[in-house]
Amino acid sequence: METTQIDYSPVEEKIGYHFKEPKLLEQALTHKSFSNEYHIETAEHYERLEFLGDAILEYIASEELFHRYPELPEGELTKKRASLVCEYTLSRISRELGYGEVVRLSKGERMTGGKERPSILCDMFESVLGAIYMDGGMEPAKEYVQKHLFTDLEHKILFTDAKTILQEYAQKEGLTLDYPLLKTAGPDHAKVYTVAVKVGDTIYATAKAGSIKGAQMEAAHETLRMLDIS
Repeated sequence: METTQIDYSPVEEKIGYHFKEPKLLEQALTHKSFSNEYHIETAEHYERLEFLGDAILEYIASEELFHRYPELPEGELTKKRASLVCEYTLSRISRELGYGEVVRLSKGERMTGGKERPSILCDMFESVLGAIYMDGGMEPAKEYVQKHLFTDLEHKILFTDAKTILQEYAQKEGLTLDYPLLKTAGPDHAKVYTVAVKVGDTIYATAKAGSIKGAQMEAAHETLRMLDIS
């Protein structure tokens, strides 16, 4: 049974927050599949903390964008918030913070690549935020989001428009643009799609996501970086 104690101190160092109640961080990094496999109480996995973190993130992001873009109407602020807190952005941050290396998963989830699955990584960014809020309140929660999400804000927001920007570039250059599906893997409830970007005759970035659209957006975003287009 995989219930040995995990050392979360390297993750706390990367997060920039040390928990008074370490069990909250453990819960935030425990997937439901692990709880089911080892018959742990429902409250011990991350879904409740993710629910809380999602609401806190929406509030913090809304407040930040409200002050940062005083000229924008509600509709434009909503679009910027959606692009900022999307699965792609949050999963990349979680990957950089090492959540995938310490998340507790069932054997089945581990074998099907759960620790790299964008949907799980995205959820963990929010569950850790919920855990920080429960442990220390709103101020450290805001610091967590400020440090890990609001840095390079414009670059992160660019993600939502990546496919449109890349299409405009291809049209301007007289090139075709295609997103070939390279691979589909994983069980039916957790498919992972691998998509490439082909501009003209050249294959650029490839990306994996839980939906074809998500993989296309991620690959398009990476291609913009490779082509130095903004």
